[in-house]
Amino acid sequence: MILIYLYTMKINIIGAGVAGLSAGCYLQMHGFETTIFERHSTFGGLCTSWQRNGYTFESGLQWVLGSGNSNPFYQLWSELIDMDSIRFVNHDIRMEIEVKDNQDLFGDKVFHLYTNLNRLEKYLLSIAPEDESMIRKLTHVMRRMQSYEIPPMIKAVPQLLPWYQKIRYIKYLPLLMFLYKVSRETNFTFAAKLKNPFLREAFRLLFDGEELPLMIITLPLAFNDLEGTGYPIGGSAGFTGHLERKYRESGGTIRYQCDVEKIIVENDHAIGIQLAAGEVVHSDIVISAADWNYTVFNALDGKYINKTILKLQRQEELKVYYSVFMVSMGVADTFRDHPHFQRFPLAQPLISPDGTQYERMEVHINNYDPASAPEGKTVISISYYSKNPDYWINLRKAEPENYLLEKQKFARAITDVAQVRFNGLKEKTEVVDIATPATFQRYTNNWKGSVQGWLPGKNIIAQSPVKSELPGLTDFYFIGHWTIPGGGLPVAIKSARDVAQIICHRSKVCF
Repeated sequence: MILIYLYTMKINIIGAGVAGLSAGCYLQMHGFETTIFERHSTFGGLCTSWQRNGYTFESGLQWVLGSGNSNPFYQLWSELIDMDSIRFVNHDIRMEIEVKDNQDLFGDKVFHLYTNLNRLEKYLLSIAPEDESMIRKLTHVMRRMQSYEIPPMIKAVPQLLPWYQKIRYIKYLPLLMFLYKVSRETNFTFAAKLKNPFLREAFRLLFDGEELPLMIITLPLAFNDLEGTGYPIGGSAGFTGHLERKYRESGGTIRYQCDVEKIIVENDHAIGIQLAAGEVVHSDIVISAADWNYTVFNALDGKYINKTILKLQRQEELKVYYSVFMVSMGVADTFRDHPHFQRFPLAQPLISPDGTQYERMEVHINNYDPASAPEGKTVISISYYSKNPDYWINLRKAEPENYLLEKQKFARAITDVAQVRFNGLKEKTEVVDIATPATFQRYTNNWKGSVQGWLPGKNIIAQSPVKSELPGLTDFYFIGHWTIPGGGLPVAIKSARDVAQIICHRSKVCF
């Protein structure tokens, strides 16, 4: 009698965020045995929600690229979860920006960013007929984004394609040239070409005063118009919960509250992980869906690096995306007479304990999600980017009591200002939750509390310097929102899928 032993390749995955869960799903579906190790007590990573006294507070998810089949990412999500089972909300207005000095033709100081392109174009032309040429160029760009066929490029891993298949992608060269051209336009450079002062100021404020590639807003707007970037009812936890269930149903294992201290390497092969408690778990492959800086310089002791990686660590190649100071309130009112997402100027600047000065306020009212609050109530979140996250992170470590006092003091200052705009807010507030850069760093281990990995540069489609493999190290892969500047859910699932394909290819498994 001949005995045949079939060996199942074991893969350890660090991090139960969207990337880790997606990679686990794909690999389980193709016969691998995976275990995800998560330092927190729940899944989701940065894409998460938490409950306080009947209210659900959100980490920041506002829309999902690929919520509808008009967007190619819908196909990727649909490989893992039943998208038809999720109810998405598609807003008529993406955001409302109140300018400080200028008014439009109707005496309105508020700029309305409509999601319907025809309506947006008509609105912009009514405000600034003198800028007709620039307005039509803007909407033309978004309509062209809608017209291109992208799915094959989304699913492909270039390094795995033989030359004769790569030739087929020549037909997408016009798309790449088009994207390269439009990616060089920022909100500031576009605003400088406008004649109308109201419209000019509104575009400068699209990213709350920061200069970023305009494509960050035009690409989502193009698919907003086609209902392809909706908000999932139930928020982050509801959406990632579908991935977590898919992973478990596929036979995957998640070990929570397991802090990975080291990636074990032998003869330049990753052979497992060591937990903070001392336990060693061996595997054939290790995938990190965790923080980039932690992975490269802590878990691997900085032994597998090159000049590009050192430049990244010094933030010479890319800058780390901002962290956030966020005050979330459970309120006994729906505030339906207010826009769901708005920014407006302050009468007096707010100065954070970390030294950052804010002259505007961003408010998100989640009254369109019945799952976020009891009936007749809602959640209001006020967020501020922090350009000095180390202040909060270091203060919490060195002076925890003072940290608590400082964050509460700043939160009170924020709500005092918000009370002027939202009458009765303080009296109607039933619960308050405060998240600082230290909070994001504590729960996700993200470098400097970053909420999206790397900040995108002015050339948003340039090849990312972050690679899925490290020089000199085998049987190790890196995935997640740090792999491409700007990060986000699309980057998470795309990087996970790509690495799963690479592993399948090298293991002679058909993907």
